[in-house]
Amino acid sequence: MAKPATRVLAVLELLQAHGRISGADMAARLGVDGRSLRRYIAALEDMGIPVTAERGRAGGYALVAGFKLPPMMFSEDEAVALSVGLLAARSFGLDRSAPAVASAQAKLERVMAAGLRQRVRAVDQTVQLDVAGASAAASPSHTALAALSVAAQARRRVRLGYGDTAGRESEREFDAYGLAYHGGCWYAIGWCHLRHAIRSFRLDRIRSVETLERPFERPDGFDALAYLLRSVATLPRAHAVEVLLKTSLERAQALLSRTIAVFEQTEDGVAMHCQADEIDWMARQLASLPCDFEIRQPPALREAVRACARKLLRLTA
Repeated sequence: MAKPATRVLAVLELLQAHGRISGADMAARLGVDGRSLRRYIAALEDMGIPVTAERGRAGGYALVAGFKLPPMMFSEDEAVALSVGLLAARSFGLDRSAPAVASAQAKLERVMAAGLRQRVRAVDQTVQLDVAGASAAASPSHTALAALSVAAQARRRVRLGYGDTAGRESEREFDAYGLAYHGGCWYAIGWCHLRHAIRSFRLDRIRSVETLERPFERPDGFDALAYLLRSVATLPRAHAVEVLLKTSLERAQALLSRTIAVFEQTEDGVAMHCQADEIDWMARQLASLPCDFEIRQPPALREAVRACARKLLRLTA
């Protein structure tokens, strides 16, 4: 039994078989010292299995009277994976089978310990997925994902240890309004008390999460994924672009990703506001649209679209 997980399960089996067993006897059976045994007992408690400890020479360990082990058990990583999987099922358009998804989640929750059940519900209520065009995901810490989703659900402030793209480490208090997945990365979105503004943080860059006993109020109707997409679309770039699309808002959002632009319904059509590093790239995007459009700014974009049209005419001549 070289693996700690195997020893934790062995501890559980001894407790179920013997009712009450001394620490010395259990340690001898497992071939470990007292400190390791106490660590395995703590692991069982973290999984939601209640263990009582009696001190003294005649003391020992026992499961709480009346406790019955459910037919299936899940670790925290497994619980997070299952809950995110159910979210993905809905996000991939499987909501037509929503009764089956709801039934599966209910069955899983019935066999989970109370602590894990809370984490699964927290993930379900606070995490949003943007699976369109998803690439290979940057791997987040399951601990950070679980801790932040619980904090967002309970509306409890956290202290984050964070490393930015340059590798600089920082610490800040943070009110997690929600979590979202987009473009292969997980993000936590909420109020940053260091910057005094709403910010998003990539979960794979979070070094530590400490839950604080400080409540916060989340803005009514806050949409974490919508905020994330808007912030990506409005990042300052070389050229500010405004184009009027002669179509509906729903059609415009289907034709162009919300990470490219912000769309606003007007009397004349849909105003598209975005930032672009390359004018020629934006011209190609507009030239591919099946709807009419009017370029408002910058003037250089009009010439870039004309150049794109001339090239297409040349290629088809």
